[in-house]
Amino acid sequence: MRSTIVAGNWKMHLDVAAARTLAGAVSAHVRSAALPPQVGVVLCPPAPLLAAVIDEVRDTSIGVGAQNMHAADSGAYTGETSAGMLLSLGCTHVILGHSERRQYFHESDQLVNGKLLQALRQGLRPIVCIGETLEQRETGITQPVLEIQLRESLAGISAEELRGVILAYEPVWAIGTGRTATPEQAQEAHAFIRSVLADMSDSDTAAHMVIQYGGSVKADNAAELFAQPDVDGGLVGGASLDATAFAAIIDAAR
Repeated sequence: MRSTIVAGNWKMHLDVAAARTLAGAVSAHVRSAALPPQVGVVLCPPAPLLAAVIDEVRDTSIGVGAQNMHAADSGAYTGETSAGMLLSLGCTHVILGHSERRQYFHESDQLVNGKLLQALRQGLRPIVCIGETLEQRETGITQPVLEIQLRESLAGISAEELRGVILAYEPVWAIGTGRTATPEQAQEAHAFIRSVLADMSDSDTAAHMVIQYGGSVKADNAAELFAQPDVDGGLVGGASLDATAFAAIIDAAR
């Protein structure tokens, strides 16, 4: 059985005190909820808040991920963070290729691939984001766009390594807009992604890979989205900043 993973992407929000409060509330819910082992929770705060969140979720099953990292071990890269630094803090995951990184910081599939290779070498579990813009969807090229992103972002990865990669399908037109792909649209995209993964590796590997949905996931639509056969949880943005809403989304992943 595949895992269902709910990850909260806090983006550039909160301060240390607020991060501790939110992480503490999520920790309390996870402790009391007695989640089945196949349901995972990951919190992804901004880099300056990672240590505080790791401290708050200690001794729970909650993973902590960074929102980005550099592909190099170390070097003269002012403002960047290495995988080794993240591991030394206690991070378990890292988001790579989020649409906002691609849009605002011009990250290419090739750059994402370099970061992915480094994350896997270092032992961080990557959450690799792919997704089409509204213009691409309306012109009917969603599937070619997703296939290119998959093949280029995941280049050079063995079938064994692929099983450790989490994918997040995030239609760019649904991120922070309040618009959400219908469950049917999400399932169609996820099924297509899984078919490409099978072609890139094998059907068993593709069947075991976790593919999250990201794009205005909320407490009132999470259960229907997660019920789709190829949707394995969510990469949650704004709703992850509200402890009550995020708890409801976690519960929907049961």
